[in-house]
Amino acid sequence: MPLRRRRTAMTVALLTTAALAAGCEIKVNPESMPAPFSVAPVPSASAGQPMYVCTAVYKILTDGAVKAAAYATGSGDAVRTGLQKTFGEMAADVTAAGAKSEDTAQRAAVDEVAAALTEASTSADPKAFLNGEFTTIGQKIDGTCP
Repeated sequence: MPLRRRRTAMTVALLTTAALAAGCEIKVNPESMPAPFSVAPVPSASAGQPMYVCTAVYKILTDGAVKAAAYATGSGDAVRTGLQKTFGEMAADVTAAGAKSEDTAQRAAVDEVAAALTEASTSADPKAFLNGEFTTIGQKIDGTCP
């Protein structure tokens, strides 16, 4: 009997999954989603290490992406202003995180990321940046992360 119940439960689970995948759309407010990871407090002695700086920059980019997602489908001045503000805040945070790095190559790479974000924050069309370069901007520092 227990084998029969397991088969039935598995069949129901698979059918439910298939039904959901077939046409049900679940909408989630991007602002209600937490960032995919968090950065635990780090001892001050390791704060300038390249690994810490990479983690801090990736977190800033991830948190910013969550904020920017709220504007991704909209249009108008409110969306433009919201994206510009988000990119400006991200640029300031990325600059601050990069300044802590003890690795000059990493600081230069982080400065490139911050410069691109700053440019997007003053752009007339920040949504073009969101749909373009922003999707790969984190890769600029990948080579500097241990």
